[in-house]
Amino acid sequence: MNEEIQFILDSAKESMDNALAHLKKQFLNIRAGKASPAMLGSVMVDYYGSQTPLSQVANVNTPDGRTITVQPWEKNMLQEIERGIAYANLGFNPMNNGETIIINVPPLTEERRKDLAKQAKSEAEDAKVSIRTARKDAMNEVKKNEDVSEDLKKNAEIDIQQITDIHVKKVDELFDVKEKEIMTV
Repeated sequence: MNEEIQFILDSAKESMDNALAHLKKQFLNIRAGKASPAMLGSVMVDYYGSQTPLSQVANVNTPDGRTITVQPWEKNMLQEIERGIAYANLGFNPMNNGETIIINVPPLTEERRKDLAKQAKSEAEDAKVSIRTARKDAMNEVKKNEDVSEDLKKNAEIDIQQITDIHVKKVDELFDVKEKEIMTV
């Protein structure tokens, strides 16, 4: 196979792999009932003027399945951390006891589970769009390549479609697992 075609295939596969990795990361932020430090993974805190991930200014733990504790490394960061959690719009109500921030993770209602399943479905669809965009870009690159025979172009397009189908199937599998996890009481 032509080196340029191989490069196009490799870069398309890499883009699709990145879409899957992003989806997995997004799924971590969608809670399924049990408290986890990953739930606060998207929280950013104003740390002396720059937006910093919560994990870099505090210790995040889960002493039990319903509680998350945030122990800042500097006490004066308590208000900023509370503000960051509220701004992240995760639906949590942080309590500040002067030393740590305690977040009680409420059990999920049926309605909330359905909302989270919809959110997961939306993330899965976004991943599929990214994968299809990578396919389209790769197909256009193959078509533009004038140094390659028509047979090689056709074979490359078939390969790109196979890579796309595999990645879309993985997205569906990841979503099915996440949906089952969310809907399980």
